[in-house]
Amino acid sequence: MADPRKSTGWEDRCDHCGDIGGGAVPAETALPDAELHAEGFRKTREAQRGALAEDYVELIADLIESGQEARQVDIAARLGVAQPTVARMLDRLAADGLVYRKPYRSVFLTDAGRRIAEESRVRHQTVEAFLRSLGVSPDTARIDAEGIEHHVSAETLDAFRRALARPR
Repeated sequence: MADPRKSTGWEDRCDHCGDIGGGAVPAETALPDAELHAEGFRKTREAQRGALAEDYVELIADLIESGQEARQVDIAARLGVAQPTVARMLDRLAADGLVYRKPYRSVFLTDAGRRIAEESRVRHQTVEAFLRSLGVSPDTARIDAEGIEHHVSAETLDAFRRALARPR
């Protein structure tokens, strides 16, 4: 006779210690294959490396498009960091070909910087709209989207867009 737990997709084994008991745990919580597991962590590390640069170029684009200058002091204030932190990051972004600065002027985006800013903005808007469609408050959706946008895959974004496009 087949084990009834297998047919329901539930196991009574602890994922951490393997003990039986302690309540039913979905079988989907079992550890994935090591290579698949490692791929998830690799993608997360890649997203974390790019997230900061994306945040900076997106903010610079927002400041410029709102008619303001993208000054180091304004970037620091809006990101909640110290000006020396911004200066170091702007040096890195300039070395990566995403921004340029003119003496005694603000920061400007290169074409590559503008592309990254726009891609980041679209991801953010999609994630935020999806969260709002679930009933998340506007402020929480905006804040949560700021982190999620850097880690969401193209496949998941497409799923968000399809869900948003469905009639309600």
